[in-house]
Amino acid sequence: MKILNKEILADSQGISIVKITLLSPDIASKAKAGQFVVLMVTEEGERIPLTIVNADIKEGAIVLITQTAGFTTKQLANVKKGDTLYSLVGPLGHPTEIKKYGKVILVGGGVGIAEIYPVAKAMKAAGNFVTTIIGSRAKELLILESELKQVSDGLIVMTDDGSYGRKGFVTEALKELLEKESYDQAYAVGPIPMMRAVSVVTKNFSVPTLVSLNALMVDGTGMCGCCRVTVAGKVKFSCVDGPEFEAGEVDWIELLKRNSIYSDKEKHICRLNNL
Repeated sequence: MKILNKEILADSQGISIVKITLLSPDIASKAKAGQFVVLMVTEEGERIPLTIVNADIKEGAIVLITQTAGFTTKQLANVKKGDTLYSLVGPLGHPTEIKKYGKVILVGGGVGIAEIYPVAKAMKAAGNFVTTIIGSRAKELLILESELKQVSDGLIVMTDDGSYGRKGFVTEALKELLEKESYDQAYAVGPIPMMRAVSVVTKNFSVPTLVSLNALMVDGTGMCGCCRVTVAGKVKFSCVDGPEFEAGEVDWIELLKRNSIYSDKEKHICRLNNL
């Protein structure tokens, strides 16, 4: 789990987005789009899940992208090239179902852009016409634009403040596209309110939509039950049943409430450790 490279992709408005390349031949050889790993920075630290953004079988390396939010992500953002993580488990979760749907539209918000990149690449390789919409608060927080251009037939960039691309939310661009032409499949990753809004828009146009849920996770292998979500009225575990689910079947209100349970404790720990 040696860190081969570290790159700061964005650092603005109190937010850092960091790209980390890790030596992990076994995971690299098996990873598929949509899957994730669970890592520990130190022996005493917590386990956190991160999507596998890219895998290089020849180099035996995987790429992870993290945004500073709580104590552990800030710890991870402070690692250096040559450092070693305490533990790394993966690939976990079901991979995205990649096939030739026809016309696919992908929507990514914030650090969720990192999660749609491997899906966009795989969808394009499968022969789909891929349209990608990405959005961030401001230009300084936008990531992977050039990478997504290479695997998309069309790319739309939105920023909340209008500092780059079009001003507005990704759902505005999504609605405009769906009003003009039909799509066979949609896929969205980002903040929970964004994914929920995307599901409302695509439902109005009868477009099947997958979302990758960022539910709270501890074990990552189905042992703890922390990442349970309600989908189509049934309890599912994001780690072993997901992380992807049909957007229109997700209980978004429950997911929002569960994900905010430890927010105050995270802030307190960060203050204590000056992070």
